[in-house]
Amino acid sequence: MTAARMTSGRALGARSEGLRRDGLRRDGAWPWLFVMPLLTGVTVFYLYPIVATLWMSLTKTGEFGRGSRFVGPANYETLVTDPKLLGALGNTLTFTGIVLLGVPISVLLAALISRPGLRFAKVYRVLYFMPYVAMPVAVAIVWKMIFNGEYGILNYALRSMGVANPPYWLSTPGVALIAVSILGLWSSIGFNMIIISAGLKSIPVELYEAADLDGASPTRQFFSITVPLLTPSIFFLSVMTGIGGFQLFDTIFVLISPMSPAMPSTKSLVYLFYQEAFVNGNRGYGAAIAVFVMALIGLVTIIQFRLQRRWVTYV
Repeated sequence: MTAARMTSGRALGARSEGLRRDGLRRDGAWPWLFVMPLLTGVTVFYLYPIVATLWMSLTKTGEFGRGSRFVGPANYETLVTDPKLLGALGNTLTFTGIVLLGVPISVLLAALISRPGLRFAKVYRVLYFMPYVAMPVAVAIVWKMIFNGEYGILNYALRSMGVANPPYWLSTPGVALIAVSILGLWSSIGFNMIIISAGLKSIPVELYEAADLDGASPTRQFFSITVPLLTPSIFFLSVMTGIGGFQLFDTIFVLISPMSPAMPSTKSLVYLFYQEAFVNGNRGYGAAIAVFVMALIGLVTIIQFRLQRRWVTYV
């Protein structure tokens, strides 16, 4: 009986393999034609730029931006000893750390807006989400007027509260990075709240009802039910916010003037890449900075994925 089953199984397997081969012959090139647009886009816009950047980082641009010659790892050796890199790295990490504070703030705000019976909850969600859909450059221009040291509304409010000499937010070293981080934090909350709100809807209501029967307070329910079951959403936002923080450029480009005394203490890694590759014309060294940023983002993301096993709760 067992031998008959084994023989039947082999026959079925051989038949299935034959059908798959016949199907492949019958389909011909049609599957590749459907996949080709996607593969072409990925190759042209993702894979080729990465390979080209890696190769360019091993070259040095000729005089007046004409031609280039192979120099091997010389750009990376210069990069390791460049004091501007350490400063830009510190500024980028500071900005990313401040913007990451928007994740717990968004959790709290989303939980408050999602309370049963809250009036105008949809209006609040729209208002919080609007900064995310607005053009980043337009938002930065508005905030540049807010942060203006002479006629900005922020310093006007501070003077009306008795602050005699409010800071010049965009031209004072150390303060300018805080101003840029405030804008980044404010812009990130809308998107974070949408993700957190979706996570809140996936939490079973029965858990809160059981907690009410056990006498748990709303605060205890928040920290014992809401936060643990939101950890997948929190992890996703932490990864995305970290990647976005390391790509900081447009906000600095609009808010801070290149001649501002605050630029050295505000310059990010991507801004350093822009300055070296497009302003100074040293494309090889700029490509090395881009490769460093890509490797750094990959390393931080891998660490986040390793650590999420310890604190993320998947239901």
